[in-house]
Amino acid sequence: LPPSAEDDELTLPRASINKIIKELVPTVRVANESRELILNCCSEFIHLISSEANEVCNMRNKKTINAEHVLEALERLGFHDYKQEAEAVLHDCKEVAAKRRRQSTRLENLGIPEEELLRQQQELFAKAREEQAREEQQQWMSMQAAAMVQRPPLADGSVASKPSEDDED
Repeated sequence: LPPSAEDDELTLPRASINKIIKELVPTVRVANESRELILNCCSEFIHLISSEANEVCNMRNKKTINAEHVLEALERLGFHDYKQEAEAVLHDCKEVAAKRRRQSTRLENLGIPEEELLRQQQELFAKAREEQAREEQQQWMSMQAAAMVQRPPLADGSVASKPSEDDED
C-alpha cells in the first residue's frame, strides 16, 4: 500500500536519516530498502518512546511532556543503556540554551541605555554620509581637473567646448 499523507507527517526527514547513516557508516553503501527500513524503525522507536512518555506525563497529572518524562519512558521500556546518553545530550542542550540566553542579554549588560546606543548609531551613520559626500566631491573635482587638462582655457579664460556634430558642416 502506498503511504498516505498522514504517514508522511509521522516520519523523520529522509535527509536526516541519510546523514545519520553516512556519519555512522561512511564507507558502506546502504541500499534504499535498508534506508527505508531504518527510517521506519526510527519512526516506530520515537512513537514508542513518546507514547510511553505521554503515559508518564498523564500519571503525574501534567499537561506537557518534559525531558524527565522521556527519560522515565526509556527506563520503563527497558532502554536503560540509552537513558545515560540521553541525559548527557539533555545536559548539553541545556548548556547551549543557557549560553544563548547569556549572549542575548549582552546588549542589556553593556550598561548603555538603548536610546544612547541608537543616538551613537545615528551619529556614526551621519559621519559615514559626510565622508562619502567628501569622497564624491573629491572624485568630481579630480574629473573636472582632468577635463581641464584635456581642454585648455581660451584667451578670454573660458574653456573651449568640444565641437558638436552640427558644427562640422
